[in-house]
Amino acid sequence: MFKPQRLGTVTIPDAELTTDKKNCKKIGPCGVGEKAIYLNSFYFDRRYYIPISSIERIRTNVEKETGDEIRNAGFAGIKVDEDYRRYYPMGTLASKVLGFTGGDNQGIIGLEVEYDDILKGKPGKILTTTDARGIELDGIGENREEPQKGYTLRISLDADIQKYVQQAAQKVMEEKQAERVSILLMNPQNGEIYACVNVPEFDLNEPFELNSGMDAEGMSEEKKQDLLNQMWRNPCLNDTYEPGSTFKIITMAAGLAEGVVSLNDSFYCPGYKLVEDRRIHCANRRGHGAQNFVKGAENSCNPVFIEVGLRLGADKYYQYFRQFGLMEKTGIDLPGEAGTIMHQEENMGEVELATVSFGQSFQITPIRLAATVSSLINGGTLITPHFGVAIESSDGETVKALEYSSGRKILDGKISETVRYILEQVVAEGSGRNAAVEGYRIGGKTATSQTLPRSANRYISSFLGFAPANDPKVLALCIIHDPQGIYYGGTIAAPVVRSIFENILPYLGVDKSDEKPYNQT
Repeated sequence: MFKPQRLGTVTIPDAELTTDKKNCKKIGPCGVGEKAIYLNSFYFDRRYYIPISSIERIRTNVEKETGDEIRNAGFAGIKVDEDYRRYYPMGTLASKVLGFTGGDNQGIIGLEVEYDDILKGKPGKILTTTDARGIELDGIGENREEPQKGYTLRISLDADIQKYVQQAAQKVMEEKQAERVSILLMNPQNGEIYACVNVPEFDLNEPFELNSGMDAEGMSEEKKQDLLNQMWRNPCLNDTYEPGSTFKIITMAAGLAEGVVSLNDSFYCPGYKLVEDRRIHCANRRGHGAQNFVKGAENSCNPVFIEVGLRLGADKYYQYFRQFGLMEKTGIDLPGEAGTIMHQEENMGEVELATVSFGQSFQITPIRLAATVSSLINGGTLITPHFGVAIESSDGETVKALEYSSGRKILDGKISETVRYILEQVVAEGSGRNAAVEGYRIGGKTATSQTLPRSANRYISSFLGFAPANDPKVLALCIIHDPQGIYYGGTIAAPVVRSIFENILPYLGVDKSDEKPYNQT
């Protein structure tokens, strides 16, 4: 009896063949699977298969020099074909925002994966004529369907601003021997992001090389992959942190909106505040003494803001927390945004409320904080932070302008004006004076928070600022993780924002003003 045999030059494993037979499409006496053609013998009740193609990929992503060498050698049966690879001319610039593509040119992280569908285009094809065994016929040649370009994504990120901010972040990281530095720059009116820096960045053209200088030789694949995942993370939206005193802006806005505090309310700070059985200290252990609310903000006095939080109460505080969008993600057009980590409302006692009111015992992402504060100072309209502005054709024509949800009113316009006024005083007269820029009205808030465990004495120094204070066009958030030596936000983070504003405000067309910080009656 005739024994079935495999025809052709390619072997298909039995398990794959069985699956392929089950899924093949019947066409009369024959069937076609993904991997083989199946034929019924006219003389024997047997089934045979023939591989569709005898072409076998030996290796992909070969360097051009190697490919040229193989092609020039003229090996029989070996063909070298060309493919396209994404190249990033600016290397490390905005690496954790832009992201990169893999061997199949598919987006892996960042904007590359978020907008992969519009960026990837259409792959090309090589069409050849073969015989029934899958062997190419000589002398017929081949037809090619050339690949089609994908669309262009126009983004709000400005390369010049990003470059300068990245240099400023690198400088302070080296000077303070910090673990890392993150800086966000955005338009508080519409959510467009001008710069998003996370140093150390990595080389987009060599994304699988560790940027830590660590030798990967002998390292397990699991360990290396874990380090790569950490390297690719964008801490501005993938990671949460305790914001510290920059969060006092939220308590300030909620207290003013609810009417539990006014500008001239009197407070007394002996250096601490007793809450239930806890003594919660101010940063100034000697105390600030008697002061009004504006002066308390200038001094970044913890007891003042604890008192405002307690006046609000847990229920009202949670109401404003949700109203200001802090329990929801921003919707930024990058993958992997983390959510806020907050006490359960029913578990919020007075001690928890007190610590939250000055920015501790909970965690949010930098982008969430920046987006909410932007909304509180822009007149009270919630914005969606984003990079994508428009989709364009290869010749630069706009195919589609990208739109984002906005317009939800979260704060009264007059209250927003009052918040701006107080924060301008913080820079003009208070803890944020190192962020002052001659000729510009700057508002802002300093912060110094301690990471867990508190006994490790690791700090996060930050400053959130905006300009001009009376009509904000740009907001900046600088976060320095684990600086060595002096670690106060007003001392080391505020000057970074000042240098950025000094350089980019004229670049953005923001003119200097002779106006002095305004006073409210």
